[in-house]
Order: sequence, then C-alpha cells, then structure tokens
Amino acid sequence: MLRHYKSKKIIAGCDEAGRGCLAGPVFAATVVLPKNYKNKDLDDSKKVKTHQQRAILRKDIEANALYYAVAKSSPREIDKINILNASFLTMHKAVEKLEIVPDLLLIDGNRFNPYKQIQYETIIKGDGIYYSIAAASILAKTYRDDYMTRLAKKFPLYHWNTNMGYPTIAHRQAIIDHGPCTHHRKSFRLYPLPEQLKLFNVKK
Repeated sequence: MLRHYKSKKIIAGCDEAGRGCLAGPVFAATVVLPKNYKNKDLDDSKKVKTHQQRAILRKDIEANALYYAVAKSSPREIDKINILNASFLTMHKAVEKLEIVPDLLLIDGNRFNPYKQIQYETIIKGDGIYYSIAAASILAKTYRDDYMTRLAKKFPLYHWNTNMGYPTIAHRQAIIDHGPCTHHRKSFRLYPLPEQLKLFNVKK
C-alpha cells in the first residue's frame, strides 16, 4: 500500500519510462503531491494493467498535483551518454521544468547523478512504495506511450503502437526484415543473437 514520505520538506518523486526499449526516447516525470493526496488505484505503472486505467490515473494526478513536469531524451542522446546516464539526464530535465525547487528528490532505483544542490534519496522499487514516485511513473509511462503511438503512424512497420519500442518478437523481426530507422537506439543490440532466433522461432 502506497504512503507519503514523512517530511515537512517539499518532496518530488521521480521516475522514468522506456529505459529497456530499442527505439524511441526515454521519458521521465517528477511530481509534487499534496500531503493528503490519496488514490487507492494508484500504483507502479507496470502493475496498472491497462492504458485506460493509466489514463484515468494521469488525469487525477495532473488535476491534484501541486507541481509536475515531464521530459524526454532522444535516441541520439541515449547513444551518446548511454541509457543509464540518459535516464538521469531526463530526470534532471523534468526537475528543471518544475515551477519550484524541491527540497528532496525521491528517485526510483538504486542510482542517480546529483542534480545541482538538491538532496536526493534512491529507493529500490520506490514506485510501489511512495505516492509521488508512483505518480511520476504513471506520467512518464503514459506520456511515452502516447508519443510512441503517434510515432507508430509514421513508422508502422515496427508496430510501436503495441510494443512501444520494447524488444518484442514482432519488433525484432521487423528490424531483421526492414533494418533499423532513425528512431532506433544504435547503441543497443537491435538484432537477436542466433540462439535467440532459435528460441523465438524467428526467421533470419
């Protein structure tokens, strides 16, 4: 069950979406919630089963948050500094867009690059513990899914409207058949290894 971080400080939860994808940007969100905010349906975005449920949660978060911001980093940025640093950079971008400077950042995960002089705390599986991180995970996920759905209309061969850029069998097969495009992350292994092809029963 989610809870609020006990502090009188201004707390901003941060999370990212799209870190394990083969294509598209990585998104991050940061959210400052009222101390009395409650929503029994809010959870880690990976545990919220449908896009419709996440969309409803997004509306509630945006309507009730004191402050929130969403940012993205491109595949080119990811290739330049690697996906881990790009995830941190994208969180920095989101925090920079906030209308206030929080006293403390709650980061989902176990690593983070410090941002300016703002204190931070990393929390493993924090999106299933604290409201603010869970809210950030919902915003990052829904904004990224909407972006990839729009992008899929221009690049229908890769089925991004269903796989959102993740390495599904259909996505990998499309890369094998048609090659990567400008939105693919060149620093990632785009093509399956031979043993993966055999496992997935995918044609070469």
